[in-house]
Amino acid sequence: MDLSLHQYSVDVEWTGNRGTGTSGYRDYGRDHVVRASGLPDLPGTADPTFHGDRDRWNPEQLLLAALAQCHMLSYFHLAVKNGVDVVGYSDAATATMQLNRDGSGEFTEAVLHPRVILADESQRALADSLHDQAHRVCFIARSVNFPVVNQPVAPDPSGEGA
Repeated sequence: MDLSLHQYSVDVEWTGNRGTGTSGYRDYGRDHVVRASGLPDLPGTADPTFHGDRDRWNPEQLLLAALAQCHMLSYFHLAVKNGVDVVGYSDAATATMQLNRDGSGEFTEAVLHPRVILADESQRALADSLHDQAHRVCFIARSVNFPVVNQPVAPDPSGEGA
C-alpha cells in the first residue's frame, strides 16, 4: 500500500436548468450541488458577478477557503511538533482574481491573515515563524500558480477577537 498517494473524488450536479438548458447566457441558473460520500451536500453557484446566487458558495470562495484551511491545519501540525500550544485561531483571508479580455481569468494573489492565540505568549516568535514553514508544506498552496502570502495578525492583548 503506497501511503504517498491520496485520491479524492467529488460529484458535481448542475441543478440550474430552468427548462431550456443553456439556450442563452441568461437562460440558465448557475446552481449546482457538490457531493462527497458521507458528507453534507455543498450548495454551489457562480460568483454573483457571473449570475450566481449570493446564498451559495462559488468556486473562487472555495479555493480561498481551501488555502486558508490547509495553512491552518499545516500550522497546527507544526505547532504540535514544536511544542507550541495554540488555543485560538482565525483567518480573514482575501484573494484577487483578474479577468482578461478573452473571457479567461486567474487568481493573482491570495493573502492569509492568521490570528493565533497562544497559551504561552512567550512563544510568540517561534509561533510566528511557523507560518513560513506551514506555507512550504501546505498541499494546496504548493499546488497553485499564484502567490499565497502570509501576514500574521497580532492577537488583541485583551483576548477579544480570537
